[in-house]
Amino acid sequence: MKLGFGLYRHQLDSDHLQFARQCGATHLVVHYTDYFKQGDQSGNARGDQPTGDQYGWGVAGDPNALWTRDELQGLREKIESHGLKLHALENFDPAFWSDILLEGPSRERQMAHLKTLVRDIGAAGIPVIGYNFSLAGVYGRQKGKWARGDAISVGLDGFIDETPLPEGMVWNMRLRENLGPAAVGQISHDELWRRFEAFMKEMVPVAAEAGVRLAAHPDDPPLPKVRGTPRLVYQPTMYDRLLDVLPHRSNALEYCLGTLTEMTDRGENCENIYAAVDRHSRRNAIAYVHFRNVRGVVPNYKETFIDDGDLDMARVLTILNKNNFDGVLIPDHTPLLSCAAPWHAGMAYSMGYMKSLMDRLQQGLTIWSP
Repeated sequence: MKLGFGLYRHQLDSDHLQFARQCGATHLVVHYTDYFKQGDQSGNARGDQPTGDQYGWGVAGDPNALWTRDELQGLREKIESHGLKLHALENFDPAFWSDILLEGPSRERQMAHLKTLVRDIGAAGIPVIGYNFSLAGVYGRQKGKWARGDAISVGLDGFIDETPLPEGMVWNMRLRENLGPAAVGQISHDELWRRFEAFMKEMVPVAAEAGVRLAAHPDDPPLPKVRGTPRLVYQPTMYDRLLDVLPHRSNALEYCLGTLTEMTDRGENCENIYAAVDRHSRRNAIAYVHFRNVRGVVPNYKETFIDDGDLDMARVLTILNKNNFDGVLIPDHTPLLSCAAPWHAGMAYSMGYMKSLMDRLQQGLTIWSP
């Protein structure tokens, strides 16, 4: 197993790269879509994870300005110059595949563009692209003093905002400044799965040829519907259905432990989550792991410090180690500590906890027993 670190696009500077290395990271997962380019106008603080409001995280990118092979290779080389390896990009820009998700008139053109992008990701030497096949995206989370010692964290406090997804918006970002008066059309869960299966049957062969793994994130928050649109993976067994659509190494999982633990079918004492970790790691289906913790399930859950949630993180690591998982684990996000650098302190705390457990495993020591 490898200790990794996640960075947003605006953090891809020498200071943040050095910080990741100083924390013990050897690998990076990068959000290359810029969720923060509108700054405070979108309700997103650059020193935290994005949350936004009913208008999302801001305006998406240019659908015709795909990330190029040269810029991705340049990114990889910059990261390597700081002693790190670029393991994955996380999430396509919503503008790149809006009509794939919505089954719009530009679907075929966007599919061709996405295939080109995946080929270029592989040619740039990046082994994984994470994605979330979702219409509404990551939406509705709130912030509060919910973690230990009143640290600011993110969650749901029982309230579910059912504001319909407006025309001109997808994946919690706006495709244009002004949204239409109508809402995105209602579809069934079966229709969403049909769209996903069609997407995978075209993309997996391309990804396989490029040497890239497509890694699926579960829906966060994991509710059956958000903003009137259905969700693809909101229970642990739905990951199995996703893998069975087209069994292949390039059809993989972006394994978010926090989101999985938020699910209502997690079982007593999270037993269904431990079983899923075991099942999916034995299947060699996990491309990388979001190693974070929560208390409660939707619609009442709160993100916690890594050692203070409902999931026994040492038990998860023990399962992964038993099944010879050799991928990357990143802290993803964390509550903010009360100090001059809240994000840095929170991430350093998580990294230290993870590194300690992983070092003990490498020494052949037991970190969990039944």
